[in-house]
Amino acid sequence: MPPLARRLLLHLRPLGGGRALHTSPPAADPGVLACRLASRAVVRFGGPEALRFLHSLLTNDLLSGAFAAGGAASPQRYAPTPNAPARGPAPPAYAALLTPQGRFLYDLFLYRPPPRSQMLDRTGSAPETGEEGEPQEVLADVDAAEVDELLACFKRYRLRSKVEIDNVSENFACWQRFGRNVAHTEPSTQEPEAQSIGWGQGVDHAGESAAQGNGHGWQWLKDPRLDYLGYRGIFPADTIPPLVESDKEADERHYQLWRIENGIAEGSTEIPKGEAIPLEYNLAGLNAISFEKGCYIGQELIARTHHRGVIRKRLMPMKFVDEKGQELEQAVAPGSEVVDETSGKKIGTVNTALGSRGMGLLRLEEALKQGSSLRISDNRDVRVQAFKPDWWPAEWTQMLDQQSAVA
Repeated sequence: MPPLARRLLLHLRPLGGGRALHTSPPAADPGVLACRLASRAVVRFGGPEALRFLHSLLTNDLLSGAFAAGGAASPQRYAPTPNAPARGPAPPAYAALLTPQGRFLYDLFLYRPPPRSQMLDRTGSAPETGEEGEPQEVLADVDAAEVDELLACFKRYRLRSKVEIDNVSENFACWQRFGRNVAHTEPSTQEPEAQSIGWGQGVDHAGESAAQGNGHGWQWLKDPRLDYLGYRGIFPADTIPPLVESDKEADERHYQLWRIENGIAEGSTEIPKGEAIPLEYNLAGLNAISFEKGCYIGQELIARTHHRGVIRKRLMPMKFVDEKGQELEQAVAPGSEVVDETSGKKIGTVNTALGSRGMGLLRLEEALKQGSSLRISDNRDVRVQAFKPDWWPAEWTQMLDQQSAVA
């Protein structure tokens, strides 16, 4: 875990039911943290046309692959778990709703609870009663600050579609499980440690109460964006998810810092609503955009920009330091301009800052130029170190790398 993330363990708040989180740093790097995401809300899309409705509006393809199929058949390596699905869970999908001009509005993490007809009964020997044609249901993890406007926006697009749209945040909460030891690259979408809990492959009687506490058997699922972001899930609001040990429960700022240090924005504050171009904010690299599907709102700009193949600005992680390279805490505010110290030319803007770290939309040529010296325009004492995240595809900077080699 990065040093700054460890330091944030000093600043934890109580969470849910008066349970207190850490007020002092752990003796060693815990490796895995989990937090309830108060910045996110849960919206339910229900009805026979829910999936097609979302597919027609959002940037990702929701009618192909495991998400559309509702998951893959579960290999029966062990005795079935009571209340487990006859099929494996559908992997979550990440997508965005855009303006007609192709600008970002909202991001959504989409989950498909298996229908009752695909769930085993409490004996584990037969399916629950249910119709194959029962209504579809999709739950969306969305920006809590924008949930009312998001609901109004989707309802405007609903027209005659047979879709119910409701805010169910009182009943459900969003959680993230992340850290140095939580990432894996296995093909499964499930948290390996949770395979005997909830919708797992074996019977764990100690975990049955958690698994059967609600009609859906919620579980941790692999974050659809990047492997090392860990696991994400929607759980009943009045319960604590499996595997969240009391000594590893953290404030949401830990997760925000984890994202910032890797250059991953989330929500309509970090990805400016109505202004951001999704490809500049790296949504294609985060599996939020399908370039193979048919039409959706704002597709024309996205397709044209993608096929042109030139994106000169991207969201990048950055560190704020003094002239000696020492990190500066709380020295920069969002909206601050980043300039090239030699030319005085503006190369971008800070859009998120936490401690000595931040993210900003920067011109790649200047930000990644060898020997470049960047600073905050209205504070000459603050230098900016911009980084290319490890997860970026090579082709994003291939042309710049070739130019540097020639020089």
